[in-house]
Amino acid sequence: MSLDLPLIWAGLIAIAVLLYVLLDGFDLGIGILFPFARSKEDRDVMMNTVAPVWDGNETWLVLGGGGLLAAFPLAYSVLMPALYLPVLLMLAGLILRGVAFEFRFRAVRRGRAFWTQAFAGGSILTAVAQGLILGGFIQGVTVENGRFAGGQFDWATPYALLVAAGLVAGYALLGGTWLMMKTKDDLHGDARVWTAVSTVAVTLLLALVSVATLVIHPRVAARWGFDLSQGFSLELATLLPLLAIPLLGLIGLAMIVSTARRGSHVWPFVGALVVFLSGYLGLAVGFAPYVVPYALDFRQAAAPDNSLGLMLVGTVAILPLILAYTGWVYWVFRGKIDTEVGYHH
Repeated sequence: MSLDLPLIWAGLIAIAVLLYVLLDGFDLGIGILFPFARSKEDRDVMMNTVAPVWDGNETWLVLGGGGLLAAFPLAYSVLMPALYLPVLLMLAGLILRGVAFEFRFRAVRRGRAFWTQAFAGGSILTAVAQGLILGGFIQGVTVENGRFAGGQFDWATPYALLVAAGLVAGYALLGGTWLMMKTKDDLHGDARVWTAVSTVAVTLLLALVSVATLVIHPRVAARWGFDLSQGFSLELATLLPLLAIPLLGLIGLAMIVSTARRGSHVWPFVGALVVFLSGYLGLAVGFAPYVVPYALDFRQAAAPDNSLGLMLVGTVAILPLILAYTGWVYWVFRGKIDTEVGYHH
């Protein structure tokens, strides 16, 4: 039996992107929440909660982006020109926050204030840029004869800005719930407040993005059983099996609110992960099997099978090691962080 290599690679890249969003999401969220911290000591603790894992979290972005180039070169050649500017902004943000992360711990007082602002600014810039990329991706790309045929600023729409706002709020939610799990005393209390505010923001923005997506994109609406072209009609047979996805998101939001109220430190973070998983599955329903909505599916964009097979051999050898190492690091550095204990001194 021969393997369906394009399908396997589409699945691998989808999982890599999901892992990136979940894992790098909470440390981007900490940068987004940085301006709201009360003191230098609190910011030190916030950074120390992610110091052992933040650069490893970005491994998944490399796998997602590099995998797209290697496994689906046609899709990469279309998407990159369509999204050059937000991709460059994202890379600039990642570089800025990475440099700020390392330099902030070693800087004297005046320099430390600069690197603190750089870390927050780089995190916010990265999150906004990723939201613009996602919004530009969902609304579709103009393709003619297998090439990008649109303008450089096709992604710059109110819809993409709305998606960016939603992603910033979502990352803040991940960051807040992560800090609830990893901190104590006053900082833990602040994290509870940040989590409550970001939960409200995520709920409102998720609802707005969902409605806007259905209104603006008839193809996505049709996938969910809505026909808005002539008034409003609904196919229950299409919608009902998919209701589990938004229900999952509501369960995640309810989990955050109820477990935070009961004083749980771990379960609000699990609830935030569930919310992101729900949103990701909702996107998959909207544009699968397209890797360039709504022009190229993963089979049309795939590299030859011999290339995919060769890369798969290397991936099967390396991926379990990455997963094992990631799990080991999270296990070793589990537990609470305070001002007396840190990884950078």
